[in-house]
Amino acid sequence: MKIHFYKYQGAGNDFVMIDNRSGSFPTTNHKLVQQLCDRRFGIGADGLIALEPSENTDFKMLYYNSDGNFGSMCGNGGRCAVAFAAKLGIVEKQTTFEASDGLHTAKISDGTVSLSMHDVTEIKKLDTGLFLNTGSPHLVLVVDDVETVDVASLGAQFRNDPIFAPGGTNVNFVQIVDGSTLKMRTFERGVEAETLACGTGATAAALALFYEKKLLSNRVNLHVAGGTLAVHFSFDGRAFTAVELIGPATEVYSGTVDL
Repeated sequence: MKIHFYKYQGAGNDFVMIDNRSGSFPTTNHKLVQQLCDRRFGIGADGLIALEPSENTDFKMLYYNSDGNFGSMCGNGGRCAVAFAAKLGIVEKQTTFEASDGLHTAKISDGTVSLSMHDVTEIKKLDTGLFLNTGSPHLVLVVDDVETVDVASLGAQFRNDPIFAPGGTNVNFVQIVDGSTLKMRTFERGVEAETLACGTGATAAALALFYEKKLLSNRVNLHVAGGTLAVHFSFDGRAFTAVELIGPATEVYSGTVDL
């Protein structure tokens, strides 16, 4: 079986992209997804995105983690899906599409994709940190120096804490640079390792630390290993609304794999 694919990345978060409007790609074959995402024996990626037709929006985004399982919302994946849809001629400068957590809108300008994220009305204070859901569950931990954190071991420890059962959580280690700037590293569930960026994690970190009054601006820049992301939002004291995740989304290469 030959599969034509594209590789996209958003701030270093990379994805195998499949144009599945014909329905020919077997999205229920989780072993195949895992194989394609394998960095040694496959194409290599943090996840796989199948772009499919939608009756009510421009397209549907199906996201799979690199372990082959269907995933929750992926912010950088959503931004890459929008850039991919533009390449395919499905959309131009703006779009509405379906994802696992519902509808999203997005705008494209000069290689930057601004993606609407859902409102957040609840942030839980735990002994370990702040917990919230931005389309995917996230634990936010403030650290003095993010570069010295053992993300692999500590991330795995918090990710599998029974308090987050049954699905576990993503874990974000965040250093406050100033009132509008953060540095962040993320341990992603489904990848089970640190990734170069995490869009829903960047969103979670920005909202959680603004909620805690550790940030002064409603536009937050986040420096991650793969580049820079921005999160913009409104907050009325109870809910975060008009949340946008902003950053680059770039095609890396395309090809055909023979399985």
